[in-house]
Amino acid sequence: MRWLIRSFFKTLRVVIGPFLLLNEKISAPKGLVRSPEAQAAVDAACRQLALYQFKTCPFCIKVRQQLRRLSLNIELRDAQFDAANRAELEQGGGKVMVPCLKITGADGQVEWLYESERINAWLQERFPG
Repeated sequence: MRWLIRSFFKTLRVVIGPFLLLNEKISAPKGLVRSPEAQAAVDAACRQLALYQFKTCPFCIKVRQQLRRLSLNIELRDAQFDAANRAELEQGGGKVMVPCLKITGADGQVEWLYESERINAWLQERFPG
């Protein structure tokens, strides 16, 4: 029975996925415009962040839209098809659930932030417009 449910959702993702990606491209928000110095500082801060995601996950799309809106250059890591990224997410964060933002502090301490709403709120607070 479990394989039937997985097959159903896999088929659903294959059918709906292209439409979700098209909608993401069409509805892409305008990015925040900063001075070159301010954007360089934001880019430097973003090097400490990585977003684990699935390409067609609606919640991941929501976070990617927020990244565009705030003009954040955060590394995107595919946890669906890249086994190494998936293993790192499971080992570091404790579960394979996306979206997940990996936050590496200046002291090397790593925090794993799950849930699109929490990620978007953290990004908005950390990189205000």
